Amino acid sequence: MMQQPGRLIGLGVGPGDPELITVKALRLLRESPVVAYFVAKGKKGNAFGIIEAHLADAQNLLPLVYPVTTEALPAPLSYEQVISDFYDTAAGQLAEHLDAGRDVAVICEGDPFFYGSYMYLHDRLAERYVAEVVPGVCSMLGSASVLGSPLVYRNQSLSVLSGVLPHDELKRRLADADAAVIMKLGRNFPKVRQVLEELGMAGRALYVERATMANQKIVPLDEVEPMSSPYFSLIIVPGERWQG
Repeated sequence: MMQQPGRLIGLGVGPGDPELITVKALRLLRESPVVAYFVAKGKKGNAFGIIEAHLADAQNLLPLVYPVTTEALPAPLSYEQVISDFYDTAAGQLAEHLDAGRDVAVICEGDPFFYGSYMYLHDRLAERYVAEVVPGVCSMLGSASVLGSPLVYRNQSLSVLSGVLPHDELKRRLADADAAVIMKLGRNFPKVRQVLEELGMAGRALYVERATMANQKIVPLDEVEPMSSPYFSLIIVPGERWQG
């Protein structure tokens, strides 16, 4: 009799506050014999910190350690190729457990399908195994809540933009936006701030890092230290207030 494969479960565990994990995600987390999580070298990881208190000794923990994060690589190494190979290897590790009939919960800070690393494993494995994805509170919603700022009013539209975009493209898209969220700042922060200033939007922009975490930080845009701006930070440019 063939072994029934395990389920691949992508669990969104929220933006940082441990109380923002959903009831469903918590149940599936506790039921999963294998818990996988992405982590940088030498770090415990924010996602793991969210769920650590809920784990049982019998669960098998599978850290997926990034070979690189945002650092520049010497030629001829390519970040895209290195990270693609990493996801291939990680998918293979998960497949071993799934083939053995063990469910694997892959935890993801925020939401698995919103800039979440889980999506790259899903792309590689979902056609071969039963896959279930549990949505989580994403970083931009956690940020809006701690900033106390509505994102969009009435018939406005929201644009979610990457700070990696080239200057002119970012400027064009922001100019056309009713409201916007700019993610992936890091080294891109000086460029993003310059674009906001050129568009006259700097006064509307709200900056937050590590939203909902114990060490969250909210500061005016002109007081942000560009080189220390962490990966998990974003800028919100809310829509113009509508008096309903």
